[in-house]
Amino acid sequence: MDITKEYKIYIESLGCAKNLVDSEVMLGLLTKAGYEMADVPEDAGIIIVNTCSFIEDAVREAIETIFTLAEEKETGACRFLVVCGCLPQRYGKDLLTEMPEVDLFIGTGEFQNIVRHLDRMTRGSAEVKMLTSASSFLMDDRTPRSLMTPGSSAYLKISEGCSHRCAYCTIPSIRGPYQQRTKASVLNEARILADQGIEEVNLIAQDTSRYEGLSKLLQQLAGLDGLRWIRLLYCHPRNMTDELLSVIAGEEKVCSYVDIPLQHIADPVLKRMGRKVTRRQTEELIEKMRDRIPDVVLRSTMMVGFPGETDQDFEALMQFVEDVRFDNLGAFMYSDEEGTPAGRMPGKVDKKVKKGRFRRLMNLQSGISREKNRQRKGQMTEVLVEGISGNEKYLLQGRTRFQAPEVDGVVYLNDNVPIGAFVDVKIMRTLTYDLVGKVVAEF
Repeated sequence: MDITKEYKIYIESLGCAKNLVDSEVMLGLLTKAGYEMADVPEDAGIIIVNTCSFIEDAVREAIETIFTLAEEKETGACRFLVVCGCLPQRYGKDLLTEMPEVDLFIGTGEFQNIVRHLDRMTRGSAEVKMLTSASSFLMDDRTPRSLMTPGSSAYLKISEGCSHRCAYCTIPSIRGPYQQRTKASVLNEARILADQGIEEVNLIAQDTSRYEGLSKLLQQLAGLDGLRWIRLLYCHPRNMTDELLSVIAGEEKVCSYVDIPLQHIADPVLKRMGRKVTRRQTEELIEKMRDRIPDVVLRSTMMVGFPGETDQDFEALMQFVEDVRFDNLGAFMYSDEEGTPAGRMPGKVDKKVKKGRFRRLMNLQSGISREKNRQRKGQMTEVLVEGISGNEKYLLQGRTRFQAPEVDGVVYLNDNVPIGAFVDVKIMRTLTYDLVGKVVAEF
């Protein structure tokens, strides 16, 4: 029996863009092996859930999704349920008794062998249900990959793992220490993407700015025919060198957009977090970026309620956000994560206090975002049309150079233009996080 003809496959990808690339690799491997993909889980004989377990909310989402999709084994065509990624890598054999509905667990260092593992599972010859390894898989330009992103945009993962070991973070224990791809591998994959019609690449990693030779890599990427926008995501403040800032400022294709998760600004909190950066260093870096990169757009992520965070620490964070006025800002509430130093720290912040601080911070940022968007009304800007609008009032949606996929706002359009096209748009109306525009020219 040819199992590739017997079972259609549906992949549900959870978590961040880095996880999405892993899902795209599995999809590429399975497609190459001859499997047909199902558009909906109801039509799939094999359902794969690629999970995230970075924080408590991600674990909860993963568990809820797994149990929801497990119902397809009773009501749909599903014969086998497979769980991949961070959840099995983090919790291992504990999941075997907690999730008997799952037929196979595959960790972050084994998903590249998905075809072989599915073959053994479906033939009943799998020796174990939990497949994990000590190290994570580092893809290269020869790794099959089928894109799941819309339009002419794609992510480009340049490294794997992390060696910072911040006190709250589970990533080093899940993904292993930092390891980077060669520049030749990254450049060749970028060429492959460009040949497929991709015009925007978003460089991602656990710590993108740690990549050795990043400045040169950006310059070489900017020299590739076909690419139009190159964006850096997940930069650590310690690694933002003068050379890197000069390349961002000087290369037209490199978006003047810096995503730099800071987590906090109060020195006592930063020290306990193990961030190895001070408030003064952060403020100097922001001043330098705004001085050297014309029209730089700054995005960051903050954490509230870290153990020992005082009212004074939080007010310092609020004042910092008020003063800096980030173009885009995300936030999350600290949660104890098993196996992390922060999980054992004293001074836990009450849950109600954390929620109150989170609301105050995001209310502050919503006002800043609303004001910054109002300043864009009447302006002309280039927009990449991504696809059908998620807002029923509009036909399509896209993004500008100052909006990263998934995490930032979008531009809504009611014009009939091709998905994947770059168009000149006049901003007609502004919302808190999103913009509404009218197409005036198509490239």
